[in-house]
Amino acid sequence: MYKLFFNLVFKRMDPEQAHYMAFRWIRLAARTPVLRTFVAAALAPRHEELRTEALGLRMHGPFGLAAGFDKNAIAIDGMSMLGFDHVEIGTVTGQAQPGNPKKRLFRLVPDRALINRMGFNNEGSAAVAARLAARNPVFRTVVGVNIGKTKVVPEEEAAADYVLSTERLARHADYLVVNVSSPNTPGLRNLQATESLRPLLTAVREAADRAVTGRRVPLLVKIAPDLADEDVDAVADLALELGLDGIIATNTTIAREGLGLKSAPSLVKETGGLSGAPVKERSLEVLRRLYARVGDRIVLVGVGGIENAEDAWQRILAGATLIQGYSAFIYEGPFYARAIHKGLAARLAASPYATLAEAVGAETRKAAL
Repeated sequence: MYKLFFNLVFKRMDPEQAHYMAFRWIRLAARTPVLRTFVAAALAPRHEELRTEALGLRMHGPFGLAAGFDKNAIAIDGMSMLGFDHVEIGTVTGQAQPGNPKKRLFRLVPDRALINRMGFNNEGSAAVAARLAARNPVFRTVVGVNIGKTKVVPEEEAAADYVLSTERLARHADYLVVNVSSPNTPGLRNLQATESLRPLLTAVREAADRAVTGRRVPLLVKIAPDLADEDVDAVADLALELGLDGIIATNTTIAREGLGLKSAPSLVKETGGLSGAPVKERSLEVLRRLYARVGDRIVLVGVGGIENAEDAWQRILAGATLIQGYSAFIYEGPFYARAIHKGLAARLAASPYATLAEAVGAETRKAAL
């Protein structure tokens, strides 16, 4: 049904307009008491065997919504209603900014992919913090907050910009993510170099500890699939050195060659970050490399090209405790999370592993023997 609707309606619309239309419907459903109860019952059934503990947090399952869909924390209940076990909002910047000029979001339908050059369009950390503070949740869910650099802030002042957002948002976050891997803010990816990343992460950690004294806010970093293998290793080593709580692998890619893209060349050549199915293999490679380096010492979050339960299961076997989706949600629709959960439960039952936690990294460990 959804695929027919997508082809008849969404596919004919500008992708960004379709996004906001779907967003309004989700928010409306979540604000309607009887409707949201029925929707949650249909789309978010719980599987006890998938219950997950990560980052010191308890979740109904391992599958969450990746950052980028809900930039301003306005649909957390709606996304929980649709079955996502955690919702990562953002990316939020220190200052409000409109993002890049439109048109800036493109569907590559034959490739089940998206290209975006949104440019961190968001209302800014002060406004998002106020919204989170005033939130009266309908559904209990874990909320991650993803922060990035304001475009007009020079690279040498990036740490102060991240600290500003941290001071405002940390108390409202179940976990905090430092995003240094979007290709759509000039100079941002330079911050992935360890000589830049070390002082940045240290400053954010200290700011979070100052802002929140009653608990330790878990801190993660999100990296790009385009990092060379030795740079992936360097980030893994740095995460261990600094005592980070996790790494999210991966963000979108700037690569186009070698991905076997089928969409029209006019679309493929659009600048921006490519997400969805074409990123799948490299994101999985990065995840395996990270797990081989860090093992169970920190939490790994697998994201990028997770279209179905098999993709999610492979990320868990590779080393991901948590997994996230976004682009496939556009193509799969409201039953996306339900299908992931049902398929994961079936795969766990058919596996030699007693629990989901036991399956995390099993294939990567086996390959290392």
